[in-house]
Amino acid sequence: MNMESFLSEDTKTALKNDPPGEWMPTLPDGCIRLSSGFPAPNLIPVEQLQAAVMRLLEEEKDLPLHYIGSPKMAKLKEQLQARLLRRGIRASEDELLITSGACQAIDLIARILVDNKTVVAVESPTYMEALEVFQNYTKHFISIPVDEYGLQTNKLEEILAERKRKGFPLPRILYTIPTFQNPTGTTMTMDRRKHVLELAAKYDFLIIEDDAYGELYFQTHSVPLKAMDNEGRVLHVGSLSKVVAPGMRIGWITATTEFITALAWFKKDLDHPFAQATMASFLERTDLEERLKTLRETYQEKCNVLLSALEQHMPKSVSWYVPEGGYFVWVKIVGVDTSEFLTQALDEGVSYIPGKHFFLNQQDGAEYLRLSFSYADQKEIVEGIQKLSKVIKLILS
Repeated sequence: MNMESFLSEDTKTALKNDPPGEWMPTLPDGCIRLSSGFPAPNLIPVEQLQAAVMRLLEEEKDLPLHYIGSPKMAKLKEQLQARLLRRGIRASEDELLITSGACQAIDLIARILVDNKTVVAVESPTYMEALEVFQNYTKHFISIPVDEYGLQTNKLEEILAERKRKGFPLPRILYTIPTFQNPTGTTMTMDRRKHVLELAAKYDFLIIEDDAYGELYFQTHSVPLKAMDNEGRVLHVGSLSKVVAPGMRIGWITATTEFITALAWFKKDLDHPFAQATMASFLERTDLEERLKTLRETYQEKCNVLLSALEQHMPKSVSWYVPEGGYFVWVKIVGVDTSEFLTQALDEGVSYIPGKHFFLNQQDGAEYLRLSFSYADQKEIVEGIQKLSKVIKLILS
């Protein structure tokens, strides 16, 4: 029996892409993980989550373990609405959908908005898992370059104007990470934020704002695009993965009621009642502002350690952006394909993500690599940069 013959044509097309997670290197034992965009292990609130589970089961017995779930699921929605309001985003109950992490949110949005004729505009570079999602639905993309100030909206405008003049299809959506972008760590300026919203209105497209890192600023916070959105063009995607625990899989979408209704239609009852109720129980007893303060201070210290180590150990020809928050530092090594010496770096005992995985045209990312300062401790960060610089110096010699 030919199993493939039963697959839909869209599925067959999607399976021609690289497998999901192909970008993640297999790490040898003891390898320093500068590749992992994970929270620091010591910042995962294990004991507090354990206590939240115990309280939940004592208070509600079997309820959180049923299909219908716990009353605390509604409480979680209220807690997220309050968080969003602190950032200038006013969302009613009908304008907020809780998802299983940000990736499910992006996939659901693609499912209701994208088909095989849809043009999607993406940053270049951008989050590789979002690329994996969109490529399951369409092959039509526009890549907009990112610089140290985020998405180059002037380039976006030029491309849109040219496509309109030539009668080419315009994008239906723009996917952007305006704050502490993955992988570059850059932040879109206020002028560019205003400009991209103006372009969305002028050329009639929607914006998916991925805000996974927005609360992890070091000094000053940025206003989310959704807080500036007066037309309902922004679908705001958020997550508690970076500020509480990724394994809890708590994300959300904030959008107009019409979009949330369609998204919920396809999400159906694919909730995680126990995880959502546990998170609500955790947040009831947690000063999240105080926790965020600790996270910001810790990640800023680790970022400074990584930047200092780069300055001290890297050859002068190596350059990087200085992030204002988030998890990542984006490094450029002129004339070197970073995917070609990954094996040597792993043998030396340090990992990174080659830049090619963040681009639709992978050759555009050949000279780049992404480092994460979030997971490794400060000593490991310094040692990891020393090991990586040793490999790079050998390559450049």
